[in-house]
Amino acid sequence: MANDTGLRHDRCDDVNSPVPTSAVAQGMAARRRRALHGVLLLDKPVGVTSNQALQRAKRLLRAGKAGHTGTLDPLASGLLPLCFGAATKFAQATLDADKRYRATLALGERTASGDRETAVIERREVDVDRAAIDEACRRFVGAIDQVPPMHSALKKDGKALYAYARAGTELERAPRRVTIHRIDMVSWRGAELVLDVSCSKGTYIRTLADDLGRALGCGAHLWALRRTGVGRLDVRDAVTLDALEAMAEAGRDALLGPIDGLLADWPAVHLDAGDAGRFLSGLRRRIDHADSAAVRVYGREPEAFLGSAHVRGGELIADRLLSPLEVRAAIATSS
Repeated sequence: MANDTGLRHDRCDDVNSPVPTSAVAQGMAARRRRALHGVLLLDKPVGVTSNQALQRAKRLLRAGKAGHTGTLDPLASGLLPLCFGAATKFAQATLDADKRYRATLALGERTASGDRETAVIERREVDVDRAAIDEACRRFVGAIDQVPPMHSALKKDGKALYAYARAGTELERAPRRVTIHRIDMVSWRGAELVLDVSCSKGTYIRTLADDLGRALGCGAHLWALRRTGVGRLDVRDAVTLDALEAMAEAGRDALLGPIDGLLADWPAVHLDAGDAGRFLSGLRRRIDHADSAAVRVYGREPEAFLGSAHVRGGELIADRLLSPLEVRAAIATSS
């Protein structure tokens, strides 16, 4: 794997046939990082970590600063929004957004991790009907308390819980309040149950699968998981890594969405040229707008995304600002 600079030193085994200097320069130029600002919706495949997917996309776009918004386990596929450049300033909005998943449950078997990554620890006969499944799903819709699984990245004393679990140690975990907005059955065939789940951030679908199995009396574990949506973002608009790799650079660049797409659910505030300049310098502005915990702010001429803010007592107070260079880049990306 290339290092973080994106440069790789290729060895020439035949010292009598050195690579021409011009060819080396061209190769280095092709791999040189560049400043990109925007959001790429990636359809992560099964079998790679979220960071591995990010690094591959980052190399393909020759991007500088980049980050992903919410980890998907290697077992899971689906929507992984990637932020480049200035978009990383607003990644938290996507981390906090509601999520949508398609979950495939294997009924009749429980595992230690709640998914198929670990061995089956309990088997029971599957003797359920549609009414029982519907009732079990209804029990978990709304605000519920979930106990995080031991096989998770949560830390205790600086060490991930999964490390304790692999060593055979079970720790006490405090329950967490999450919200399940909807659970809809997609299909049910024998021991295979497929559900669409809409939920708040922090929800463990593995834990939900295990809890549903307990409610049904037969046990269950998560066999497959696909994230289909994050806030207003949808996996149907995402690109796969293989498709991204097959594209020319211009095609990859065209897939970058605007930075403010991460904040599409927030109210918008528009400022004239003078107030826009003052806002970008961090000054508070008096505006005619109801108090709001989060707004996206634009300049009018031309309309350009400037950053995020909140409104308190009629004052617009900046939270995350773009630099003038980033503002121009945002205009170029959205045009």
